Amino acid sequence: MLYDLSLHMGYIYDTPASGARHIVRVLPLSLPNRQRLIAGSLTVSPTPDDQSAFVDFFQHPATALLVRSHHDKLDIRMQARVQVENTPMGADFSPLLEMLPDEIASHWSIDPLSPHHFIGTSPRLPETPEISAYARQWAATKLTVMQIAYGVCSKIHKDFDYDPEATTVDTTPKEAFRLKRGVCQDFVHVMIIALRSLGIPAGYVSGFLRTIPPPGKERLEGADAMHAWVRIWCGETMGWVELDPTNDIPAGTDHIVVAYGRDYSDVAPVIGVLKSYGSQKTVQAVDVIPLK
Repeated sequence: MLYDLSLHMGYIYDTPASGARHIVRVLPLSLPNRQRLIAGSLTVSPTPDDQSAFVDFFQHPATALLVRSHHDKLDIRMQARVQVENTPMGADFSPLLEMLPDEIASHWSIDPLSPHHFIGTSPRLPETPEISAYARQWAATKLTVMQIAYGVCSKIHKDFDYDPEATTVDTTPKEAFRLKRGVCQDFVHVMIIALRSLGIPAGYVSGFLRTIPPPGKERLEGADAMHAWVRIWCGETMGWVELDPTNDIPAGTDHIVVAYGRDYSDVAPVIGVLKSYGSQKTVQAVDVIPLK
């Protein structure tokens, strides 16, 4: 599938801000045999006093911004064209759960794709006994890692309600699990903790999701969304597999990858600091337009 993407993220401050430093990760990745960024641009208003590009540990292009002067709003806009290939899920060659520790131990690399980075706790994902207990039903089963991943994905989809009013970006996985409600970020964080508690390496995927309007309804401009799903290390033979617990499906041609990380803290589209006080209003609009 060939897509044109557009993203607008706006911040309106009660009190003008200054000395703003931000890191922006919103451009889709180019991934061999999966996805190709054909062209992309990032514009920021007001014009930054300093803007530089760098590549983070997980090999994601990022942009660092500095806006020194006072400004009452910040607008970030991204335009991109990306080609997403259809990569059907292959046969299950993942090991049984009881065999996975040996495969992890034999993986000596600590490069960005190494499962070792995705097995323990991470900044937003501490050990959570309630979620570990939730996942324990798979611990003694004679199932493959991939079968367990699919089972956890379906279980979360069944047990949790999608409710954008129930949580915020700072809601902890423990609180989202207690509510059994939330958004894609919450579902993903719960699933990652559940899998890691079983010894299965799992990480966070940030990206875009093409949404399809109901039959007879026109597509609304700006109505698509940034999205999140999970990737799971299914052993040396299979490597990484991506599942979407919000929709209970494997990631496919409607999923466009922006960044991979241990949890949301590694892939947040915009992070930073600024000098101001009071509250702020945020607006976001996303368009994922298929061309063919």
